[in-house]
Amino acid sequence: IILSMFVIRAIFRVKMDREVKQIEDEIDSSQLKPHIVTFEVANSLIDGKNLVQLHDIISCNFVVSRLRDSSGNVIIPNSQTTVHIGDKLYIVMSAQDEDRFKAVIGPEIDMDWEATPSPVVSRRIVVTKSHYNGVALGSLRLRMGYKLNATRVNRAGVDLLASPSLRLQIGDRITVVGQEEDIKRLADKLGNSMKRLNEPNMITLFVGIFFGILVGSIPIAFPGVSVPMKLGLAGGPLVVAILLSRFGYKLKLVTYTSSASSLLMREIGICLFLASVGIASGAGFAKTVFNYTGMWWVIWGFIITVVPLLVAGCIARGVYKINLLTIMGLFGGSMTDPPALAYANNSTGNDAPAVAYSTVYPLTMFLRVVAAQVLVLCLA
Repeated sequence: IILSMFVIRAIFRVKMDREVKQIEDEIDSSQLKPHIVTFEVANSLIDGKNLVQLHDIISCNFVVSRLRDSSGNVIIPNSQTTVHIGDKLYIVMSAQDEDRFKAVIGPEIDMDWEATPSPVVSRRIVVTKSHYNGVALGSLRLRMGYKLNATRVNRAGVDLLASPSLRLQIGDRITVVGQEEDIKRLADKLGNSMKRLNEPNMITLFVGIFFGILVGSIPIAFPGVSVPMKLGLAGGPLVVAILLSRFGYKLKLVTYTSSASSLLMREIGICLFLASVGIASGAGFAKTVFNYTGMWWVIWGFIITVVPLLVAGCIARGVYKINLLTIMGLFGGSMTDPPALAYANNSTGNDAPAVAYSTVYPLTMFLRVVAAQVLVLCLA
């Protein structure tokens, strides 16, 4: 599998740095990526309109973080704040909406808001109290209760637009704008304790493993197939992990794991997997492989593995222009091979292979069992 990755990279002369940059650019251009711009109000048609009316006119998600009026005063605007000709608006929005704002509000200008004297500051607050895990950002009522504006939320290194419907998770870093004392009150409420993030959530981890084993052990019968299919010890925990990450907050389960803990568990898991495979097959390896029959098994196994990967890789890259990092993840997932995924992650320094791996892995787990049963029925 790893050899196939090398061959695809050589055939298409892929530069890994360019592939990584392309993935990062795609993430940056995502609709959830906040874009911060300062506009000066120059359109007389919106003079005297409040922010609710401005939302209706522009018709997209955005946050007016700060407003500086013509006299130089900086305020935290609310829904009823009116804008006037000459006002400067510090707006957090999606990058693709920038032209719409220019057409409605006015020109983009350069302005250093941090250097502007005002009682308004910008701070990041870390959500560390489990009570707020899964709570919608809008339910905090930051503007009414704390006189603050939330502009964006950083989750696992990715900035998200602070929309009211966004559900918070432990470890989220909320960027808020307001006065120091109001920010401190909100920080006390949400926790804002970095020490709390260093504590691994072992309960959620073992709940996921336990139910993953149960789900993986459930037999699924198909008409005409004599042996029921099971997701196994790999597919079951994977499916349960996906469900917990989406719905875990409803069960009061905290799914946050620090980067160090995640990397440690990943490496330990790979080591245990390779060790168990080596111990199980190592005793009879030489006797099984180094003979005429064993040689042909190895040759056919090599052909069955490499040829489909090369064909799929050439089509993916040559026809559909799919990023090599994604292809590497697809290779590992299509063969349900964790060591190949570990190589892809470590060699690229990016999580894109893992995303592609998890996308195809559950389907492959189903197909590999069903295909084997179909072959038995056809050849019987």
